[in-house]
Amino acid sequence: MSPTGIRIYSTLSKRKEPLVAGPDGVVGIYACGPTVYSRIHIGNARPFVVFSVLKRFLDRQGYRAVLVCNVTDVNDKIYDAGRREGISSTEAAAKYTRAYIDDTDRLGLGRPTHEPTVVETMPQIIQLIADLVDKGLAYPAAGDVYFRVERFDGYGKLSGRVLDELRSEEPGDGKENPLDFALWKGHKPDEDMFWESPWGPGRPGWHIECSAMAEALLGVEFEIHGGGLDLVFPHHENEIAQSEGARDRPFAKIWMHNEMLELAGEKMAKSVGNIASLGQVLDAWPRDTIIAYFLTSHYRSKLPFSDERLDEAGKRYERVKNALRSLSAAIEAHGEGIDPKLTAALMNGRTRFFDALSDDFNTPEAWAALDGLVRAVNLAVEGQHPSADQLREAKRVINELLDVFALAPADDDAPAGIPAQVQQLADARLAARAAKDFAESDRLRDAIAALGYEVRDTAGGQELRLA
Repeated sequence: MSPTGIRIYSTLSKRKEPLVAGPDGVVGIYACGPTVYSRIHIGNARPFVVFSVLKRFLDRQGYRAVLVCNVTDVNDKIYDAGRREGISSTEAAAKYTRAYIDDTDRLGLGRPTHEPTVVETMPQIIQLIADLVDKGLAYPAAGDVYFRVERFDGYGKLSGRVLDELRSEEPGDGKENPLDFALWKGHKPDEDMFWESPWGPGRPGWHIECSAMAEALLGVEFEIHGGGLDLVFPHHENEIAQSEGARDRPFAKIWMHNEMLELAGEKMAKSVGNIASLGQVLDAWPRDTIIAYFLTSHYRSKLPFSDERLDEAGKRYERVKNALRSLSAAIEAHGEGIDPKLTAALMNGRTRFFDALSDDFNTPEAWAALDGLVRAVNLAVEGQHPSADQLREAKRVINELLDVFALAPADDDAPAGIPAQVQQLADARLAARAAKDFAESDRLRDAIAALGYEVRDTAGGQELRLA
């Protein structure tokens, strides 16, 4: 079974490609995860959110999506972190793996289907390197093993780089060609984590790890390989060379890359020093606001990071929740009629939402469909006095769409910080307005004001705030 009509922009082909499930009906997704040498920053959370929500969308469309997000727990930066903190590399990797899981758990998106580590995949990594050596695509040199870039004809096809114009950024003794990259790195005296191999003790290079983990869990050829745009070269380019060179088959069918976060027009990066950790941002903002912040922008667009953008996203989500509260109140004071405009809005809004996600996972367009449903609900509650069944259907549809985004609230969830007594009065006021009992509505407004709160009627629904 394949998800017909779903198209994703592929960095490889430079166009939107149809997403077709594998022969077993599975849509395999591999998204590069973190290197665990410190807590992840808010920019690292973007691919976690994008690919987790993509999986939710496919699952709710009836497809079997398998999401693999690796954890790189062997790396030069982990050696450095251990030395800096006075602990072993193994302890440093374990510490920051736990921190990564704890921080991303707070997003409330669930865990990927598989989260392999380099350490647990070491046998497959060593075997894949051996296969490349046997085929003449790799060679040992002074305890290292290098990939022969010039022997892979397709090198550069993902990034568009021309081989003759590349310069090596990876030093190494015994290289045949400066452009060759390391598959295995021989053990150095100051490295406390290493493994035995046919080429001597050492540990794998960065690129080979993902090739082996993807193949181990998704097979030789799978549907989507994802990650940040900064990984296109050299990481993903080298993955293609390794995997396709070893297996003589395509690797991933679609290469899906998310853009970076920016702070004042500058890419957010640890090397620049302008980062905020995901944990810090979650301490300052609700997880719903952070999810909405990522999803109200297209994954292939640069995304400014600021309090203003987070606040705007949070308010946009709150308007949807206000519409749900309005529906709950209106159900208590329902009419008997059918509002044809609301019926059409529900049908068209739901279709527009899923069509948007089917067209290159266009979450901002899907969110615009939610905005349209909010407007239709507010007009219906204020106007035609629909039946309880129609109001319940409106509530069900909005919750269905929010569930795709992992944002469906607890029923009648009140805004953070609003006392229960004030919220009850506000809900009763909504019911009074729905019943066109404006005298009672005014009385309840005054009762809310007496408790120090102001109620406003906006295009997004009723809003409560401190007076």
